[in-house]
Amino acid sequence: MNTLLLSAAALLGLVALAHSYLGERYILIRLFRRNDLPKLFGNAEFTKRTLRFAWHITSVMGLGFATLLVTLASPGEGFVRMAAEIISATCALSGLLAFVGSRGRHLSWIAFFAIAVLAWLGSH
Repeated sequence: MNTLLLSAAALLGLVALAHSYLGERYILIRLFRRNDLPKLFGNAEFTKRTLRFAWHITSVMGLGFATLLVTLASPGEGFVRMAAEIISATCALSGLLAFVGSRGRHLSWIAFFAIAVLAWLGSH
C-alpha cells in the first residue's frame, strides 16, 4: 500500500469538497446576486444554473481522481478495469449533474454519458 498516494487521494478529496462548499458559499451566491449576468437562452437563470453545475463538476472530477489515486496505491489484478469503471462513474455523475443542473439544455451531459458508457463497455 502506497501511503504517499493515499495521502494525495485524501488531500484531493478534501480539496474537492472544500471547492464545492466554499465556492457555493463565498463565490456563486454572491455572483448570482448581481443584476448584470449574461442572459443566455433569454434569461440569467440558465447562466446561473450553468455556472453552478460547471463549478460542482470540477469537484466531482476531483473526487474521481482521488478515487483513482486510491486504486493506484495498491494496484492488483483487475486494475485497468477498476480504473475504467471509476472514470465511467465519474463521467456518469458529471453527466447527471449537467443534465439536472441545466434541465437538459446544456448539451455537455450527452458527451459525459457517452464517455461513461464507452469507458464502462471498454472495461468489460
